[in-house]
Amino acid sequence: MEARTLANRIRVVIGEDSYLIREALEKIVSTFDHIDAVAFCDDQDSLMAAIEQERPDAVLTDIRMPPTGVDEGIQVARDLAVEYPEIGVVLLSQFVEPSYVLAFFESGTAGRAYLLKERLGDAGQLATAIEAVVSGGSAIDPKVVEVLVRARSSGMRAPLGALTQREQEVLAEIAKGKSNAAIAQELVLTKRAVEKHINSIFTKLELESPDDVSRRVMAVLLFLASGKTQASADR
Repeated sequence: MEARTLANRIRVVIGEDSYLIREALEKIVSTFDHIDAVAFCDDQDSLMAAIEQERPDAVLTDIRMPPTGVDEGIQVARDLAVEYPEIGVVLLSQFVEPSYVLAFFESGTAGRAYLLKERLGDAGQLATAIEAVVSGGSAIDPKVVEVLVRARSSGMRAPLGALTQREQEVLAEIAKGKSNAAIAQELVLTKRAVEKHINSIFTKLELESPDDVSRRVMAVLLFLASGKTQASADR
């Protein structure tokens, strides 16, 4: 999948049920000379309808909004990954909620950004996140990574430098959301070899969760935190 370029103005649809935050986002986005907010929505249904009508370059959305106020933003991101994978998603959250972070990135990091709402005071950071997802890249709030890492054992802080070059290449492919079979094809390896590399990555990074999806996502988050995101950003 080819990422969109930044040659033209970026069109964004915003989903946020809080009137005050919607107003704040409208003011912030209006200060950008290359980003246009083309629709503002306050629930999941109206957000999906606006996306269908506007076909924006990116969606900026809260995690929780009507009808249930649970994880609508994540549901929207999942739907877009299937229906409109070229549309980037910047997810805004009031708090660091590990389960939401893992769910948001479970199918890959390309075109996805996760920011805390407290960062809205930094207009530049928001613009950077929007630009990143439109280009097929990714961004994650440093505070989110910090909390997730701290939630695991201290051994998880093992540097990515402990990985071999091949293991880092495999991890970069995992960050793109690729399956083991796809990784094997891309790196010209057997599927068995890929599985061995992945198990070695989990061991070196002290990722002992029995949930393979969670381990893959946590490994990717460490990869993002390392700043080595450029290679994994291409769609």
